[in-house]
Amino acid sequence: MEDKILMGHYDVAVIGAGHAGCEAALAAARMGKKTIMFSINLEAVAMMPCNPSIGGTGKGHLVREIDALGGEMGINIDKAFIQTKMLNTAKGPAVHSLRAQADKHKYHTEMKKTIENTPNLDMKQCEIVDILVEDGKVCGVVTKLNSYYTADAVILATGTFLRGKIFVGSTVTSSGPNGLAPSNELADNLKKHGIPLRRFKTGTPARCLGSSLDYSKMTEQKGDEERVPFSFLNDELGENQASCWLTYTNEETHGVIRANFHRSALFGGQIEGIGPRYCPSIEDKVNRFADKKRHQLFVEPEGLDTDEMYIQGMSSSLPEDVQEAFYKTIPGLENLRITRPAYAIEYDCINPQDLKLSLENRFIENLFCAGQFNGSSGYEEAAAQGLMAGINAVLKISGKKPLILGRNEAYIGVLIDDLVTKGTNEPYRIMTSRCEYRLLLRQDNADLRLTEKSYQVGLASKERYERFLKKKEAVEKEVARLESKMVKPLEIEEFLEKHQTSQVQSSISLADLLRRPQITYKDLEEIDDETRPNLAYHAATQVEVQIKYDGYIKKQLQQIERFNKLEGKTLEEDLDYSKIEGLRIEAMQKLSQIKPGSIGQASRISGVSPADINVLLIYLEKQRRKAEDGKAN
Repeated sequence: MEDKILMGHYDVAVIGAGHAGCEAALAAARMGKKTIMFSINLEAVAMMPCNPSIGGTGKGHLVREIDALGGEMGINIDKAFIQTKMLNTAKGPAVHSLRAQADKHKYHTEMKKTIENTPNLDMKQCEIVDILVEDGKVCGVVTKLNSYYTADAVILATGTFLRGKIFVGSTVTSSGPNGLAPSNELADNLKKHGIPLRRFKTGTPARCLGSSLDYSKMTEQKGDEERVPFSFLNDELGENQASCWLTYTNEETHGVIRANFHRSALFGGQIEGIGPRYCPSIEDKVNRFADKKRHQLFVEPEGLDTDEMYIQGMSSSLPEDVQEAFYKTIPGLENLRITRPAYAIEYDCINPQDLKLSLENRFIENLFCAGQFNGSSGYEEAAAQGLMAGINAVLKISGKKPLILGRNEAYIGVLIDDLVTKGTNEPYRIMTSRCEYRLLLRQDNADLRLTEKSYQVGLASKERYERFLKKKEAVEKEVARLESKMVKPLEIEEFLEKHQTSQVQSSISLADLLRRPQITYKDLEEIDDETRPNLAYHAATQVEVQIKYDGYIKKQLQQIERFNKLEGKTLEEDLDYSKIEGLRIEAMQKLSQIKPGSIGQASRISGVSPADINVLLIYLEKQRRKAEDGKAN
């Protein structure tokens, strides 16, 4: 490095300032480590290059967990929301998911302000072109300005910038998202360091002027009257300030698209990367679901200080003239004026099976990876990984054990375990259906599950921890009070009739009344003066769910107990699977590659059969007996 200038030393260096990079940098700095975050352009800090929203089905769980652990996403969206809705309320609380429409410029501004005012954290606009590695361990980063920084740990959170290419019809541009510069040299140098890369693809729809739309032809989508905050530090939110709008494609739309399939970069062969299954482009939808006569789309505001609207559900790589043509066939969009055409973007990422569950790279020590670079999609998935990479980078350089969240502890645990253990052949998206223990891993109890863990590793603040303890105590007291307080049949006769539920013949506890599907915790105020007045939103929600679903929760706890038995049977990282007799060749190869930490993790690896798991269990039992015999002798 004689020809380069040393600019300083940091404990942690973060490459990338998107949702993963921001959470990683904030976590490391808040845990007391001197941290620097690099971005090709500081306008990319917490940028929303795609949909202007946070949360949604499954994703809302991640945001609550990020918040419970001391992350920033939930706090930031509570500052920048313009509309909020609770999704899936017709179903049980396990799948209730909060979603907030964001003022995307304010979201960026507020996050940037937080980073600027965080002790131990520096932020710099600079392109990183290489990482420094000595004796298999990362030791710094090299910039395009002929300088370098030394660091004890480095976190790669490059998003869609690595060798980014934008596709609009036959036009291909070397570019990162939103027209920002791509990162090409870093991709080449990662390969030089022995890190295999592959290509994924995603896309975004057009933006248009709201003043050019006819909202009378669309269905208004208002926010909820009861506005629920994401962060457990907030009990109230301000007013909803904007509406979204629902409309649909039609046969004419699909006809325009079909007639131009040959002009799409997706079908023309220019795109080599694999796109997300659960967020396909409109031409992919029309092709794959040929029998479907219409597809829904939402017109969403990008912010309060702009007239730009986002056309959700309509990403495309078709040429600009075709976009103009098919968008204008849609009711309400006949006269739309496009401000930013839709495009597809292709980028480099890693195989997440090259990572440990701590998100540390298997090939280079103290190099951590997070976000879309790991093969995931979505702001929330990126932020969750960034937070965990930041926490574990600090723990690693501090000589402490990593914080690994199990599938039975958090959606974040499911997300990371799926990526690292199962791998993914397409951009991965979290969904409630991926979570086996979703009745316990609800968004309403994320703080009860995770805040204490975060406080123990030094991230969650004392204020957050004390608030958590206070809520926990309040919930326990109220549940006990409702279980013990009895009401007589005559006292509640009118109440039961009003709520259309059967009468009782003897005294009944308030808790048993609440277990009835027709009665909510708020309803109990009508017959009980002590209900609710001292409980804030988050605590009141927790009381209701714990009582209503007590029986189901106990059954799931029994399932988790069985799960923990397999997770508790640990496997050494340096275990030589080629010497274990009885393992099939495929299982031996997969186990050697992924190096699972437990029998439970091994059982989730594709290509490892139940018979292979039995072989491992027999091997562990033999090793245990040998160790016992050795002690006896």
